[in-house]
Amino acid sequence: MDIVIEIPERRIGEGMRFAWDGDFEIEMAVSEMDVVIKANPAGLTSLARHLLTLAQEGVSEGSHLHLTADQEIESNLDLVLERGEGRLSATGMQ
Repeated sequence: MDIVIEIPERRIGEGMRFAWDGDFEIEMAVSEMDVVIKANPAGLTSLARHLLTLAQEGVSEGSHLHLTADQEIESNLDLVLERGEGRLSATGMQ
């Protein structure tokens, strides 16, 4: 089975564009032991598109998408998807 996800074209000199599927729902729960991201199909496809957008050639390290609690995601915390380069470590995160 092939799934095709259209990614907004990156235009130099403009900010990144992120596209959402209609009726997306995303929830995030954080405990001491884990983080659970739960989404309906539209939410999962939207998250996949956002990650692929950040993975495009020419997107610089540190570029990110900020998902705000109780706006884009149902949660009491925000979720930030950020592009890194090279070898990443948890100690380098802020």
